[in-house]
Amino acid sequence: MVKLNRQAFDHAKKLVKERRVVLDDRDAWSEHRPSAKQENDFLEEHGLGEYQKWYLGVDDEQDVENKGRYKFPYGDFEKVHRCGILSAESRAGQYKYTDIERAVAHVHGMLEELA
Repeated sequence: MVKLNRQAFDHAKKLVKERRVVLDDRDAWSEHRPSAKQENDFLEEHGLGEYQKWYLGVDDEQDVENKGRYKFPYGDFEKVHRCGILSAESRAGQYKYTDIERAVAHVHGMLEELA
């Protein structure tokens, strides 16, 4: 079952408060989201503890050491991307992950206040 990753939610809010954001357009996520190579490089350099902070969902049916356990990315391992938040918000709603949808909507609201 996929549920909210509270540590990632807290991390995203902290980054927004620090203005470590990219206020990009909804359609930019396909270009801005980290590639599989970037994900693997970050994971190798920083470990799973830091990696999982960039994913708002966690699938507790997946193995703890599997990067596929983490869902709903929202940034590029440096900044929160508005397009990533919008994508996560849409997908969470589509799959009826209410706790993730609410958390993402909160971060979205924080970003809109900055804009």
